[in-house]
This record gives sequence, structure tokens and C-alpha cells, in this order.
Amino acid sequence: MATATQAPKTATPTDDVTEKPDATTTPAEAFGTTWALQDIDPSQLVRDEANARPDTPPDADLIASVKAIGVQEVVGVRPRPDGTFGVFKGWRRSQAAQLANDSSETENRPRRSVSCAVHADLVGRDAATRLLSLLENDQREGMTERDKARAVEQIALDMSDAELTQAAGVLNISRTAMRAAKRAQKLDDSTLRRASAAGMDLEQMAELAEVADVQGADRALESARERDEEEGKGGRGHWDHAMARLRETKALQDRRTTTLKELEEAKIPLLPNHPRWGEQDHSRRLSDLTTGMGNPLTEDNHAGCPGHSARMDADSNPVWHCTNPSEHGHRVRPGAQTAKKMNPQEKERRARTIAGNRAWKAAREVRKEFIRKLIQSKSLPDDAVDLALTTLLTRARFYADYADKGAYADVARFLGVKDPGEVGEINATDTFGEVITRTGKARKMHLLFAHVAAAFEHSIRADNAWQGTWGTQPGWLLWLEAHGYTLSEVENEAVAKHRPKISTDAADEADPGTGEDADTEAGAQEDFADEEFGDDDGES
Repeated sequence: MATATQAPKTATPTDDVTEKPDATTTPAEAFGTTWALQDIDPSQLVRDEANARPDTPPDADLIASVKAIGVQEVVGVRPRPDGTFGVFKGWRRSQAAQLANDSSETENRPRRSVSCAVHADLVGRDAATRLLSLLENDQREGMTERDKARAVEQIALDMSDAELTQAAGVLNISRTAMRAAKRAQKLDDSTLRRASAAGMDLEQMAELAEVADVQGADRALESARERDEEEGKGGRGHWDHAMARLRETKALQDRRTTTLKELEEAKIPLLPNHPRWGEQDHSRRLSDLTTGMGNPLTEDNHAGCPGHSARMDADSNPVWHCTNPSEHGHRVRPGAQTAKKMNPQEKERRARTIAGNRAWKAAREVRKEFIRKLIQSKSLPDDAVDLALTTLLTRARFYADYADKGAYADVARFLGVKDPGEVGEINATDTFGEVITRTGKARKMHLLFAHVAAAFEHSIRADNAWQGTWGTQPGWLLWLEAHGYTLSEVENEAVAKHRPKISTDAADEADPGTGEDADTEAGAQEDFADEEFGDDDGES
């Protein structure tokens, strides 16, 4: 009996679950497997419970081959308590060997044993066994994307952090992607195959599954992934923005579904937003009406009216109406204006504003997550410190406008602490005082920059800020872009008019030996704090 042994490799857990461990690690090195070659009668072989591949029977060609020359590749097994051996690699070959032996006497062929690699050290180690099985079967016929995702999910569930890090290295995926395997399985088979063909990893497949019921989600994400690859920065900025927009769309769809269900259960009619041609619309919003005595009408006190109804607003929330106020004894509130009919151009502008506001809101979350990671990185860019100090020293009123609001949510998020505004007995002094105390000298500036970054975000918080031309918005977005942030479509539109123009003449005349800047974006970034903000009131 021949024996082969591999020395174990020590695993070190990592805090960065998105980082891929060393892809050169082999299965034997990662798990210290020791195996021995042994010829085993096929009747002693059973399918191991940790076999990653579904129980697929051998086809006719494989059976014919095994009948003719036997099993030529070593089968991976581990001992079982009842004396049999669990096959985790090569179960189809093992079944073919069993069928071949069953018919050997009638077909005048010799009975053959199967050469097996017996892994005694895998007894009781289902996750490690499943990992080795997955690696063996990954490229073989019959192993679907769903099978792979299911196997990875089980591996991630059964392993310790140290083993998970090792397994991620063997599979050449991140630990985060391994944990995303369960969510990825929510995709249907065709979408899973398409996503795999497009190069999506398990983490991306899991995110696709989150928004799969949004029409065109897969195409939007495939396009975003391609753009990220084309830029070659190794990031996923376009993907993140696409996901943010799709999540916003899904939330809108879900709200609409919920609103429709609630109206139907309450037997409240849903009025069309645009009456059919030739039909008169006598309905009015309750906010425009009063009772006969002049009291306001609300959802509650109007619920018993035969004309109680609703329309859906742009955010899929119900707006309460009365179908015929005069018929039901209501009066129009003094000062209420009749809704103005919009022409096609006005409708187009309104639709564009709504779409822009939604896109701006979606981009805001991606941008804040980028800022959080920037602040929690080991070191800040040098000009981040300069920006923070310049803002505090020369733009006092701009910063005070934020500080006076007591809006701590963003700075708390950037620093990874609880928002004092949401924790009753904990005030800002306690929360941030503790952060200051435990932060080392080398990272004190991170705290300062977090507060200034929160001030910038506060200044562009309004939904329609993307349409503005005032000072803080373009400079802040361009500064983030210069430090690796990928601007979304709506953010690009917001800064388009403020991008520094590259003057060919100026570039030709600039003397590289003197360090003189042409009118370039790089030069403009250096002057961000002085020129982009405008005066202390935040106006250009």
C-alpha cells in the first residue's frame, strides 16, 4: 500500500472578509490531508453525505468504458463506521464499477476493484470533505452553478473562521462571497448560468438575486460590471451605483404592491392618475376639502363617505380623495387651487426631476459608503487633512450651518459608532468623547475629516441638489472622484458644468520645470477649498 502525506499549513484568520486569500494554496496544503492508496471492492463504496455533486448516475459511455478497462482514475473516499467507504470524489465512476461487476459473470469478464485514495483524517470533517469534492467536480459534466453554490454554502456553514479563510484561498474567492452562496441560490437556473458566464462571483450573484424581480436587473448589472472592468481600477463603483438604483426601484415596486393590497383589503377604490378620454374627473384631494361646517377632511373622518378613494403618488403612497365632493356635501377649502394641467414639456420636466431625485438619493448611499471606507482606512490622503483644516479655519459659517443642526448620523456612520441622535441616554459628548479617547494620535485627523465630510454631505442632502449650481456640491464630488470614487450618472450631470476646462494653449505654455499648473482638473483640485465653495454662505 502506497502512502502520500502533505504537511499542514497554519491558517491565520483575517478581519478583511472581502480580501481573497492566497490562490496558490492547494487543498492538501490548506487542510493537511493524509491519504493512502488502497484497492477496494466497489460493493464497499457508498455515496458520501458530503459529496458536493448531486447523485448523478453514470451514462452508457462511462459504463462501457469501465467494463472494458476498469476505473482508471483514483476515487476519493473516507472510512465509515459500518466498514464501508464514503465516496466524495468519483461517485459516478464507482457506480459504473458496481454495475460492471454485477454483470461480470454473465458477460464473462473479471471482477475489478477500484483504486481509492483513503482519507482517514477526513472522518468527522464534512466541510473539508465537501470542499475537496467541490474542487474535484467543479468542471465535470452535471455540476451546475446551483450545485456549486449549494456546496459552497455548506462549506461556509460548517467551517471555523480559520478553516473558512483556508477554503477561500483554495477556491480563490473571498470569504464574503462564500457566505453569499445561500442568497445566490435564489436565482433561477438560467439566470445563474448567465451570471456565471458574465463573470459574476458569488457575492455579485447574491446581490443580483436581491433585485432579480426588477425588470432588466441582470442586464444593468452585467453592463455595470463590464464598465468597472474596462476602467481597470479593480473597483466596483459602477456596480454599486447600479445596485443602489435597482434597490430603489425594488423598494418602489414593493411599496406599490403593499399599497395596492391594503387598498383592496379595505375596499377603497384606486382612481386612475389620468382619466380616460371624454370622461370628467370631479375628484379632489381631501387636503383641498372641508366638511360642510368648514372642518378639515382627513382619511379617518372621511372613511365613511361613499366617495372615499385614493390615487397613487410618484412614491407609491396613497393620496386620499373624494370622487365627487359637491355630491357628498363637502366644500372646497378657501385658497385651494385647482390642479393645473401640464403640457407635454412640463410632464417631461416633472418626470425627469422625479427620476433625478431618485437617482440622487440612490447615489447618496454609495457615496457615503465610499467615504466611510476612506475614513476607516489606515491613512488619509494628505489633501484630506488640508481640506478639513481649511474648511474649519476659513469657512466657519459653512461648517457652523451643519454643526448647529446636531445631525450626527453621518459622522457616526463614518466613524463606525452609534448615532447619538438615536440613542436616548447617550449624548454626542459621551459618544464622540469616547471615540477621541480611544483613538491614537496617528488617527486623530480621521476624526476631524469625518466631521467635515459629514458637513459636506449635509450641504448636498436635498433631493434636488443635483440640479443646483452652488459652491459645495461640485467641488466635493470632484474631490471624491479624484480619490477613487466613481460618480454616478446624476452626479456626473451635477458637476458637468463645473469640471475645469483643459486649455490646450495653457497646457503648452506651462513650464513643467517651474511646477506651474495649466488649467487642468488636477490643478483645480488643489484649489478646491478656496475656490469651489464660494462665500461663507455656501453660494457661488
